[in-house]
Amino acid sequence: MKTKTLLPLLLFCGLAALAGGAVPDAGDAVSIASLLREMTDRDERARFPAPAFTCAQASSYDRATVAPGQPGWFANSDRSMFLRVEHERGRREFVMFDAAGPGAIVRFWMTFSGPNCGRGTLRIYIDGAAEPAVSGSAFDVLSGPAITSAPLADSVSKLTDYARRGHNLYFPIPYAKSCKITYESEHLREDDFGARKKGTEAVYYNINHRAYAPGVRVVSYSAAGLERAAAAITAALQRLSGGNKTLPAPRAVLRLDADLAPGASRSFAVEPSGAPGAIQRLALRLRAGDQEQALRSTLLEIAFDGAVTVRAPVGDFFGVGHRQIPSSTYYTTAGHDGLLQSYWVMPFEKSCVITLRNLGAQPVAITNAAADLKDWRWDARSMHFGAGWRQYTRVPAGPHEKAVDLNLADLRGQGVYVGDGIAIFNTTHRWWGEGDEKVYVDGEKFPSHIGTGTEDYYGYAWCRPEPFTGHPFIAQPVGDGSFAPALSVNTRYRALDGIPFQKSLRFDLELWHWSVTRVNFAPVALWYMLPGGKNLAPADAADAAREPVARDRADIIPSDLRRDAAGALAVEGEDLLIMRTTSGRAVTQPLRQPPRSGGAHLWWRDLAPGARATLAFNSDTAGPFNLTAFLTTARDYGTFAIRLNGKPVFPSLNLNTPKLAATTAAAPVTLNKGANTLEIELLAPAAASGTPAATKTHFGLDKLVFEPAPAP
Repeated sequence: MKTKTLLPLLLFCGLAALAGGAVPDAGDAVSIASLLREMTDRDERARFPAPAFTCAQASSYDRATVAPGQPGWFANSDRSMFLRVEHERGRREFVMFDAAGPGAIVRFWMTFSGPNCGRGTLRIYIDGAAEPAVSGSAFDVLSGPAITSAPLADSVSKLTDYARRGHNLYFPIPYAKSCKITYESEHLREDDFGARKKGTEAVYYNINHRAYAPGVRVVSYSAAGLERAAAAITAALQRLSGGNKTLPAPRAVLRLDADLAPGASRSFAVEPSGAPGAIQRLALRLRAGDQEQALRSTLLEIAFDGAVTVRAPVGDFFGVGHRQIPSSTYYTTAGHDGLLQSYWVMPFEKSCVITLRNLGAQPVAITNAAADLKDWRWDARSMHFGAGWRQYTRVPAGPHEKAVDLNLADLRGQGVYVGDGIAIFNTTHRWWGEGDEKVYVDGEKFPSHIGTGTEDYYGYAWCRPEPFTGHPFIAQPVGDGSFAPALSVNTRYRALDGIPFQKSLRFDLELWHWSVTRVNFAPVALWYMLPGGKNLAPADAADAAREPVARDRADIIPSDLRRDAAGALAVEGEDLLIMRTTSGRAVTQPLRQPPRSGGAHLWWRDLAPGARATLAFNSDTAGPFNLTAFLTTARDYGTFAIRLNGKPVFPSLNLNTPKLAATTAAAPVTLNKGANTLEIELLAPAAASGTPAATKTHFGLDKLVFEPAPAP
């Protein structure tokens, strides 16, 4: 029997749904309406959840990931991993999620590749019903209009091709007894979970879900429930779309304007009133000769009730890294005029002190700066707001076993993790963000949140560089560094998908880069904790804000040449900066036989006739040297010309041999101090170079070694 698709129900909200039945009076139960009110209530973020719940994530992460330090911990086939396949009513449904209630789906992200990607049928079954409560194409369910409209169902970036976007559903789907989510596609095979076989569809998904205690009453998602929640749905859509225009008038305003000399600081204390309070809006504008450095080196600290819980650079705290760029979310905004604003509610019982520190070497003017205060009812659920920042400066990055887990937060106490952001300066023309998030709650040995890639975690997909802002919970105000030596800034704020913890939370994010290189990786983490909670980050973690910001690759990698074991200057082929290729793909290829330095080489593959590649590296010395190039040969390798800084080095180099092998070529060269370019041109394809069986042509470079030329 074919399941009917969703029918228009509330046209003014852009809603549609299936199934029906009477819905009991919700009362104090968890329901669509109660969850939407919670989502948009910033005050509720600052109180420990009641009723209590846990939050976890189901995803298509590579199941070879089983334990830290074990093979597969950085496995990257994070696609088409399902729980099982069910054969019902003559169709195959691939099960993505299956959980007992009471609970709720609170964030659902997907993307796809392959034939007719995303056009399969997504079904959500509630409380064991034979018929799905939701049924439609994945795009329509997650990005609208099947259940709701933007921003609760949306795709990003609008500048990206629709099929290459991240598709995000933030509309809550509560269930009293159980929830099962399946995907049906004729392009999926039952024997290739995680594979990318020709003609198959790749499915990537992250599903954040809550679990309530058995005694919590939940009103399950249904068509009738949608109708009863119509007013709450309309209010949520309006409030999330309207941004930050609904704040009540403050009870008082604490002015924060200051002129800070290098190394100076100013502290501003809330006047004692004998009553608890909360910051409801924090705003400031920086003015400095070097604006980017000021955004990084001006530090914001806030102490609540005697404990410093916020310590982060101004730009990173407000979601723009060290770039003065516009951005807009439900919790932070950055205007075209440079005004930075935060709407996190920050309660305190007795005292609040805000400190601004200039860690830089230039004077900084802070203007239009204020903390708007409101009344607050302090109770046992009230939490202090926290923010911690650090930078992993010139941190090594690479693929597969060269990936590394970087810590964003390490917290002890009772609280809720509510968001994070990263500012990364990439140093190559390859993608930096294959890494998965790994969140350990209350001492877990294996993370209850493990994902499918950094861009997936931040709501977009496919490494796309196109910027997006205006979504309430996710943003990429700048994505220049996706495939170039440049900056990218990503932000994710958590509402219903906040992660409660009773004892501890550790958040690690893999740095998994397609190049073997070094980058500057600066994360900021946000949380709420009950008084007494501890941030276990190093006390001096934020002192890295003193360091000069990276604006160019040379700021991180001043020289690619390193002394090898023999004392010569050398650079691995896979570490070279790929500036341009006219055809084919230049990738790092692991290669053990023949033995390659570092176990890999730069593989420029699938070349068209006349293909050219321009590679680059930096040197901190200049002069005459003798170059030895360590190269790979094979039956499908061609004949090439190689030039250094525009001058011929190897006019015609035949790398075609019957079997895979290694060779060297030597010639005198002159190095420039600073940037050097290596140009490679295909002169003859493999078949014309000596071995006629090859149909494709490739090139492999293992290493360049420069030895000082002897004095004449």
